[in-house]
Formats: sequence, structure tokens, C-alpha cells
Amino acid sequence: MRSKLFLLVATASLLAACGTRVPLTQSAKVEDRTPIVLTPNTGTAANTGTAAFEVKSVEAPSAVASVGGIVYFDFDSYVVKPEFQNLLVAQAKLLSGNRNLKISLAGHTDDLGGREYNLALGQKRADAVKKALGILGVTEAQMESFSYGKEKPAVLGTDEASRATNRRVEISAR
Repeated sequence: MRSKLFLLVATASLLAACGTRVPLTQSAKVEDRTPIVLTPNTGTAANTGTAAFEVKSVEAPSAVASVGGIVYFDFDSYVVKPEFQNLLVAQAKLLSGNRNLKISLAGHTDDLGGREYNLALGQKRADAVKKALGILGVTEAQMESFSYGKEKPAVLGTDEASRATNRRVEISAR
């Protein structure tokens, strides 16, 4: 039931995202899109022999979980830190409940070190996240891990804050 609801919400979100965009300076018409549920009534429709239906509004989930997130790492490390456990558990629940969803795990490093070393470290980081998600129930077929090394920094800079931001694995839908 949850997977059907998620599929319905995901499809609606995708269709909504394809619509026309309205600049923030213009006003847009807002429509009530509250989902409805048809439930059989106890009686039958007048002289038709078919069940009558009662229309009830239901509230849509307040927040729909989505694929994606970033796991940050310490310098020269590929150990997944405990503070990212909640992110990984949430991603695993989403992916385990929707076996058709697939993700990419892109490993990144800071600018220190050689190209080959950083490619290997980025791959180890991506594989560490992949292993953690696998332990949480995500299938191997749903995940692809790879490394950019230091080639695609999130931020430019040689200070510690910039480098810390670049030591990451990006989880995204594919």
C-alpha cells in the first residue's frame, strides 16, 4: 500500500515539476489538490444494484521522503561517521520500500594528495556508504558507486572549511 502511495505521489510530483514555471514576481492560481478516497457506503445506489460511494478527503503526507543527501568524511578517512546514521536509515527505508529506485553514490575528496590517491579514496568513501546501505537492506542492484576524486569540488578554496565540505559522498537518484 505504501509503495502504491509513494508511486502515486512521485508521479504527481514529476508531472507537477514538468509544468510551466511562474516567475516569483507574478502571482499564480492556486488550486486545492487534496486527495480524495472513495469508500463504499452501506447502501446501494437507487435502483442500480451498484454500491454507492462516499467521497472523503484525506490529508497528504506532510513530508515525502526523497532520495538524496550528502555524507561528509574526516581528512584521509572513509569511515562513515555516526551523525549520518539517520540519513542512511531514511534512504535505506525509502529504497527498500521501492525496489525500482536506483541511486548513485559519488565519492569526492579535497584538493590535497595526488590524482590517483584521491580517486581511490573517493571510491572507498562511496563503497563505505554503499556497504552501510546494503547492511540496512538496500539491494546491490539499486546502487552504483564511483569516484570523482578531487575533480568536482563542492566549493573552491584551500582553507580547512572548504576542504571539509569537499570530503563527501553525494547520494542522488539515477
